[in-house]
Amino acid sequence: RSSVRVLCGSNWSLVLQGQWMLEFYAPWCPACQQIEATWESFAKESERLGITVGKVDVTQEPGLSGRFFVTTLPTIYHANDGVFRRYRGSRTLEDLQGYILERKWEAVEPVAGWKSPSSIVMHGMAGLFHFSGWIRQIHNYLTGTLGVHIWVSYAIFILATLLIGLFLGL
Repeated sequence: RSSVRVLCGSNWSLVLQGQWMLEFYAPWCPACQQIEATWESFAKESERLGITVGKVDVTQEPGLSGRFFVTTLPTIYHANDGVFRRYRGSRTLEDLQGYILERKWEAVEPVAGWKSPSSIVMHGMAGLFHFSGWIRQIHNYLTGTLGVHIWVSYAIFILATLLIGLFLGL
């Protein structure tokens, strides 16, 4: 049984309370696979360190990765009562533990207010990521299930975009 808390769109707000270390990963990512055992060991030490260790699968949670503006994998964040800092240190167990025990996170500049995962701007970003996933599902349905040619699917989306724009313009 893993000591790592799995976070998703419905429970991500747990990181707004207490001290957390949060990893964003993808199952196919070699660098993510490389630190998986270290992250598990780090989580086993979490009670002694006074933190909660979590992870987010970006392939399953595109909205959450958008909220945190994850652009590289793996990405690690430290959160302390809703104040977020990006961890850029070494990914060894000793360095992760030292980051917490020696309070090295205090020397790291917090994520700017408007870029904070709890801000309204990043809430909108999460919505855009959800919307793009929804569009991808429709495209896959049109091309895969219905057998529509890929360019016809693109034409449908172009037409829908123009019609929505015209409608909103009116």
